[in-house]
Order: sequence, then C-alpha cells, then structure tokens
Amino acid sequence: MEKIDELKAGVAVVILNEKNQVLLQKRADVELWGIPSGHVEIGETVSEAAIREVKEETNLDIRIKKLIGVYSDPNSQVFVYPNGKVVHFITTCFLAEITGGELRCNSDESLEIKFFGQETLPHDLLKMHPRWLKDALDKKEMAFIR
Repeated sequence: MEKIDELKAGVAVVILNEKNQVLLQKRADVELWGIPSGHVEIGETVSEAAIREVKEETNLDIRIKKLIGVYSDPNSQVFVYPNGKVVHFITTCFLAEITGGELRCNSDESLEIKFFGQETLPHDLLKMHPRWLKDALDKKEMAFIR
C-alpha cells in the first residue's frame, strides 16, 4: 500500500430522479465522473455536510432518505490527488431526494453535472463510486459497512 498522508471524513450522496437516473458530476480535479461527494468540515454532522456539498455542487436542495453505508476499506477508499497527496477517506454515503433548487453546475470543482440512466453510466467513474451506487440500488434495509 502507498504511503497515506491524511485520513479524512467524507460524504457521498446518491440522488435519483423520477426516471430512476442517477446524478453524477464530472470532477474538475481528476476529470472523472462521480457521485456528488466531499469532506465533512469541523463542527458539522455528516448529514449537514452531505446537504451542503450537494447544494454547493449542484444548486439542489435535498432531504436525506437513508444511510446507504459507511466505507473505509483502504483498497477502495484511498484517493490520490493530482498534486500527489494520498488521502484515506472514511465515507458516509446517503440516498437523498430532491426537495428544491434548480440543477446547475455550481462549483469550480465540477466540469459538468447531469443525470445518467443506470444502463448508460459513463465508463470513466471514480473507482469507489460503482460500489456506492450498487449498494444504493440494493433493496437491503440495513446499511452496508465496507
């Protein structure tokens, strides 16, 4: 395993529209597609961080529907930033629904944001995101711990 520089708390939010399409953003830093996600800031709960990150990146207001899972496996949760910094994330992933706002690419962190059908997901997804999406679409009531 590579040397890890930092451990961070992260959040990710799976948002499905009325056609059961998933909202993805093309990240500016690595030019890969992924579920809206980000860091928990000091003094913030994971649900507050999830709601804030979605608003910052998509301009959408959301309501958290359920916890999908908590992900900490270094095999999938270690991310290498373009500057070479290696971060191990412990990510809390939620399923949410849209309650308001108008979808737009709202951040310098995103190149594009749009809904994709589950059968037409882009091939250039961040490595941990397919697992989160698969778990979100599973009909299991209990949260995953991976």
